[in-house]
Amino acid sequence: MNVIQQIEKEQMEKLAEGKLFPSFRAGDTVRVDIKVVEGTRSRTQSFDGVVIAKKNRGINSSFRVRKISNGEGVERLFHLYSPNVQVKILKHGKVRRAKLYYLRARTGKSARIAERRMLEAAE
Repeated sequence: MNVIQQIEKEQMEKLAEGKLFPSFRAGDTVRVDIKVVEGTRSRTQSFDGVVIAKKNRGINSSFRVRKISNGEGVERLFHLYSPNVQVKILKHGKVRRAKLYYLRARTGKSARIAERRMLEAAE
């Protein structure tokens, strides 16, 4: 492992300390809470949508979330290891692609994603 990879690994461990990273993938509906600082005040802003892409690049990992707001498609890119981002999974989607860029051209019912049923543990 070279020096840059070692430094990135240490930084990832430091940023992941005390933070929950749920396992999600493309097609999942998530709520991303972003800490927004305005002057001396800070607040939390939520962004709900479907994960259309996920990029696993170590400390540079990111994911793209898309939602429809007032009839207009809105996409936002979030960095996974950012200290200002918290991710909560709302629904698991059943898709057969890793990148769902085709949803950009679709509206209404054709843009819907079926829910993936998770196997329940036998009691």
